[in-house]
Amino acid sequence: MSEEDTGLRARLVDVGVELVDREGVSALSLREIARRAGVSHGAPRRYFPTHLSLLSAIARRGFEALAREAAAAAEGEGREPREQVVALGRVYLEFARTNRGMFELMFRHDLLESNRLGLRETSLPLFEVLVGLVRRVRPEAEAGVVAGALWANLHGIAQLRQWGSLQLATGTEDVEPLLRAAMDAHLGAV
Repeated sequence: MSEEDTGLRARLVDVGVELVDREGVSALSLREIARRAGVSHGAPRRYFPTHLSLLSAIARRGFEALAREAAAAAEGEGREPREQVVALGRVYLEFARTNRGMFELMFRHDLLESNRLGLRETSLPLFEVLVGLVRRVRPEAEAGVVAGALWANLHGIAQLRQWGSLQLATGTEDVEPLLRAAMDAHLGAV
């Protein structure tokens, strides 16, 4: 692939990221991305044979961003493993709140199932970080199962918050008490 081709491919993904951030997943048509990138409506097909492959490239950027934020949160020198898990949970919930469209796109089953552009290889290392931390907090537990349950709990909080259901049920925007309850439920009370 020439430098020009690489640049256009990246620009199409950049435009897609911008579009999903501003207008949500429903705005991500090939035609609209091409229009905003200033190329013909057929140009994206040169780099992305299917719409799904372009969406996967856009979602990959989301996983990369979340991974960077998660790594920074989990590192925290001098922090106990449990505090690292709490920090990771906060990052996850905040990422979901501030990147609504991207968050929705990243966890679309059809994208993850298709594994286009190695999307699983981008998303699964995040889960492995959580598994490793859970293993350090609860060495007696099956870390993968506990981490999976905790992740499902966090994802549920994030999703219900996006839908407005959580605020309706709890009467507050504050998810910190729910984060703490999820940690206590899966890691044991402090």
